[in-house]
Amino acid sequence: MSNIQFAVKINAPDIEPRIRHPRIFEAFDALQSGEFLELSNDHDPKPLLYQFMMEREDTYTWEYIENGPEHWRVAIGKK
Repeated sequence: MSNIQFAVKINAPDIEPRIRHPRIFEAFDALQSGEFLELSNDHDPKPLLYQFMMEREDTYTWEYIENGPEHWRVAIGKK
């Protein structure tokens, strides 16, 4: 995963909390099949993963690049 090219990079703490998840989904939806979004966060984005499971079932891949304890980075790919 280290050689991956990201179409979009999002640092979640830079986005106002009430619009954070909608903004991430908007960026994901704009990806082409085979492209990746890099999400950086200051906590484990597991609630977002659960939301992806419910709202975008079978359309994404999720791989932790960095797994805490202070920084998390996730590669979210569009199938």
